[in-house]
Amino acid sequence: GVPKTIDNDVAYTSRTFGFETAVAMSQAPIDAAHMEAKGVRNGIGLVKLMGRESGFVAAYASLASSDVNLVLVPEVPFSVEKLLAFLERRLARKAHAVIVVAEGAGQEHLASGGRDASGNRTLGDIGSFLKQRITARFADGNKAAKVKYIDPSYTIRSAPASADDSVFCFQLAADAVHAAMSGRSEMVISLWNGHFVHIPMLKAVAERKKIDVAGALWQSVLDNTGQPNLS
Repeated sequence: GVPKTIDNDVAYTSRTFGFETAVAMSQAPIDAAHMEAKGVRNGIGLVKLMGRESGFVAAYASLASSDVNLVLVPEVPFSVEKLLAFLERRLARKAHAVIVVAEGAGQEHLASGGRDASGNRTLGDIGSFLKQRITARFADGNKAAKVKYIDPSYTIRSAPASADDSVFCFQLAADAVHAAMSGRSEMVISLWNGHFVHIPMLKAVAERKKIDVAGALWQSVLDNTGQPNLS
């Protein structure tokens, strides 16, 4: 097998096919949200990206943009009240804000449950929830905010692979064929420390890769956005 998922959440591989394309395709909706937010006083651009259990797309897309002021991912629970208080301070200083939220973030605030046909848990709509709560909080007088909500999920999901992802997929496929021809089975081709290696399937699915909230990636997101601890 080859690790194919936009979310980049397969264990024991540094990258999955589709992830790089998803990050690149996320730039246009983030740019649009930024322009919409700046176009009015107290404008808030809200973009929901893929990431059911892991927030890698939201994190990398926000780092690539540098226009994002708040990133919400499934790995980091947040208080809605603290989020709204942060937005109040942000709007008072800059009169606009851009939020990127992964689809699996904030599920503790939503009434969700059950499983879909693939066995994945059914998620509540965090984007619509945040739009409603933010709009309600900033509904009065001079503090009134205009929320522009963008959900580009299928636009990104159905996009042609980037050149880099296309080459990466070719390399994965070639290694998978060589592995099969040599008699190997029940394994995944993994990119690890710059080398293509073989990972047992049971090992690859034993856990889900997630953002290390004490690691360099998440610290870079915090440094880039300037967002506080919202938990």
